[in-house]
Amino acid sequence: MAESSGYKEYVAGMLAGVATVIVGHPFDTVKVKLQKHNTETNGMKYKSGLHCTARILKTEGVKGLYRGATSSFVGMAFESSLAFGIYSQTKQLLQGELHNEKPQPLAIVPSGAFAGAIISFVLCPSELVKCRMQVQGTDSFLPSASRYSGPIDCALKTVKNEGLTGIFRGGGATLLRESIGNAVFFSTYEHVRYYMHLLLRDASSDLSHFIDVGVGIVSGGLGGIACWSAVLPLDVAKTIIQTSSDKNHTRNPIRILELIYRRSGIRGCYTGLGPTIVRAFPANAAAIVTWELAMKMLGIKRE
Repeated sequence: MAESSGYKEYVAGMLAGVATVIVGHPFDTVKVKLQKHNTETNGMKYKSGLHCTARILKTEGVKGLYRGATSSFVGMAFESSLAFGIYSQTKQLLQGELHNEKPQPLAIVPSGAFAGAIISFVLCPSELVKCRMQVQGTDSFLPSASRYSGPIDCALKTVKNEGLTGIFRGGGATLLRESIGNAVFFSTYEHVRYYMHLLLRDASSDLSHFIDVGVGIVSGGLGGIACWSAVLPLDVAKTIIQTSSDKNHTRNPIRILELIYRRSGIRGCYTGLGPTIVRAFPANAAAIVTWELAMKMLGIKRE
């Protein structure tokens, strides 16, 4: 980062979060439904991500794919703002006055992990509401008395039935997922970005804008795939913890994964891999391109 300008990095991050939800939420809905229903011992089973998508479109229409998007927009905008802002400023602090264009893992990894740890406290409640809204579609076996009319109703009923700590159910899994995931994402993004610019540095200056967008798409997309490939089992555990109606259900993500592995093997731990990977590339590419363009428009230059 050549220079920092306080709030501007957070504004750019917020815009990146909005872009992520617009592009990625339908894939996320499919992933959550697969994780909830296909890991249960009985109930609705989906043959694949496409089967799940077709069921949602048939029974609920396009709006079914954006179920829970309201809380997701709020949560992701705030979370993304913090993630990109904290990452950028922490990385600059760790790098100090060192202006080496080559990515510095000793600055990138802890900066990404720290940003992930901080945002997990914001993200956990909004993701709990999002996931509970997503799994109560037409195919859900939830009794009508347990259904929610909207995100606020979901949050209020959760607090009423489970106490204030109920809204933070799955916090441990979220903390692990975000810390590891952000460290992997930013490491992949920074390295791919650096080496692509190295390969394309002799290209015509007239194409620089298109090259920047192309590099953003590839580096952001690959960063997203790497991130979710690393943390999907933790995400599966988080979904199960957050959507459980049993107050006494274990909140230990490792224990959850042990049970899933015993029942379904490694494949069970990666339930929802298809829609997650399909979502990861375009959603994270949109986030990075939006972030970099917003940074440029706000006058923050990147090396």
